[in-house]
Amino acid sequence: MPQQPRQSHSQHPLQRLIRYGHQYHSQIRWAIACSILNKIFDLAPPALIGAAVDVVVQKQNSWLAQFGVRDVFGQLVILSVLSAVIWGLESAFEYAYARLWRNLAQNIQHDLRLDAYGHLQNLELAFFEERSTGGLMSILSDDINQLERFLDFGANEVLQVATTVVIIGGAFFILAPSVAWLAMLPMPFILWGSIAFQKRLAPRYAEVREKVGLLNGQLSNNLSGITTIKSFTTEQYERSRIATESEGYRRSNYRAIRLSAAFVPLIRIIILFGFIAILLLGGMEAVAGRLSVGSYSVMVFLTQRLLWPLTRLGETLDQYQRAMASTNRVMNLLDTPIEIHSGHLSLPVKSVRGEVDLQHVTFAYRDRQPVIEDLSLHIPAGKTIAIVGSTGSGKSTLVKLLLRLYEIQSGTITLDGIPLQDLQLQDLRGAIGLVSQDVFLFHGTVRENIAYGSPEANWDEIIAATRVAEAHDFIMQLPQGYDTIVGERGQKLSGGQRQRLAIARAVLKDPPILILDEATSAVDNETEAAIQKSLETITQNRTTIAIAHRLSTVRNADCIYVMEQGRLVEKGRHDQLLDRSGIYASLWRVQTGLRA
Repeated sequence: MPQQPRQSHSQHPLQRLIRYGHQYHSQIRWAIACSILNKIFDLAPPALIGAAVDVVVQKQNSWLAQFGVRDVFGQLVILSVLSAVIWGLESAFEYAYARLWRNLAQNIQHDLRLDAYGHLQNLELAFFEERSTGGLMSILSDDINQLERFLDFGANEVLQVATTVVIIGGAFFILAPSVAWLAMLPMPFILWGSIAFQKRLAPRYAEVREKVGLLNGQLSNNLSGITTIKSFTTEQYERSRIATESEGYRRSNYRAIRLSAAFVPLIRIIILFGFIAILLLGGMEAVAGRLSVGSYSVMVFLTQRLLWPLTRLGETLDQYQRAMASTNRVMNLLDTPIEIHSGHLSLPVKSVRGEVDLQHVTFAYRDRQPVIEDLSLHIPAGKTIAIVGSTGSGKSTLVKLLLRLYEIQSGTITLDGIPLQDLQLQDLRGAIGLVSQDVFLFHGTVRENIAYGSPEANWDEIIAATRVAEAHDFIMQLPQGYDTIVGERGQKLSGGQRQRLAIARAVLKDPPILILDEATSAVDNETEAAIQKSLETITQNRTTIAIAHRLSTVRNADCIYVMEQGRLVEKGRHDQLLDRSGIYASLWRVQTGLRA
């Protein structure tokens, strides 16, 4: 996978793309050579036609007769053989450039998608909170595909149009220098017009890419929330929102199309003057005897060959501008700096004791007040501690900080005495098993989801993990048991079933530190009791951090920390906290209806 130095956003997108694909420069050079050679041989038949006309008209006095072949039949045979050779070479180089450009497009597309996705995975959570999933999907899919389409066809078109202009221009000046300048006169105007159109089209296509990202974001958001849409009967409302975004996309495309569609007709009109000049003045030169009939035929044919490629220049330019707008979006994603970097120290999972210490930790989400402020707490190795508090007190944020999903603003967090910033991220997160209240299951089988993160686990280990999580019985009642497809985000399962699979997944991972973030919030009382009994076994000789709202789930913890507005306000065992008649005791009374 190519790794490039980050480039400045001020660079032209084509420069950024060329520097990105530096390892393919040899393939690019071969593709360019094959495109040019194919066009050279493609332009040769008009010259052969002109030579044939010259043979028929001049016979033994033809241009070809100067090389010693005076027989007319012999001259035509030579031209026939040359035609076969040229046609064969043209076909061979067309096959070569098609393979080279298309494979190049596939390779760069593949590398870009993997690099962009890999870079995306390394970005902090704050990045994703400020962008829609659909917008990012648009970059990873639609924008990269747009670039592929240009490399497939557009790059070759640009080269062949340039080759056509150079070859035909040279031929004109060789055959009839007195009138060639008239045929080439439109060229500066065409180039100037192309550049002018490019400058005006660039911002319009940038707007198109922006609009399609917004549309994809809304579509992705709606499909993810289809249950909510149906339950609130807001189908028409959401359809109108999609219509608004789609209309914005349509209008931005309309503005781009209105300009790009004018390009080809204008080019035709400009080229018409060159064609008329050759047709009229070249014909007069031939009649006057200053230009041979064969040369005149070649010039007429070549003028026609010049016309059609230049009319396609508008379509090619259109494709180029779309590709450059997409390239900018992909490269800007790759240039997004990574805020959370892996440390340099290795800490193998088997050597982790699980002692966690927070000293004067302060953290705030971007542009918000601190969620955690000057927090200090100690989590002994192998103990079960609970963190409780009202909604918004910072409990779940603390989990994200332990996993370094966010970076603290001040203070230190250590694992076994080592600051988290110094540890390799893979080692840190590999040492922690998380069971979140927001369970995410991937589209796949029950077995695949349980073994996610533990691909080496065997069948017996998976079964043992599900039994511990009280999940085996309900899995066996599913249509295909462990091979049942759970659906996207596990939508075919109930909330309690999803949570038990998440617990089984964490148990199978067997981490030295287990974090239970409202791990039993979506299960019934009977299942909760069974899971709590299993957790007593799971948490032995393992550091366990239980984030809980239901206090009944943590009453047996070795220590309970009570948080309020990002600060630690109480700590102790269950009975001790009840005796203090503080915040914990108040929460206990509200939840149980009992007096402390």
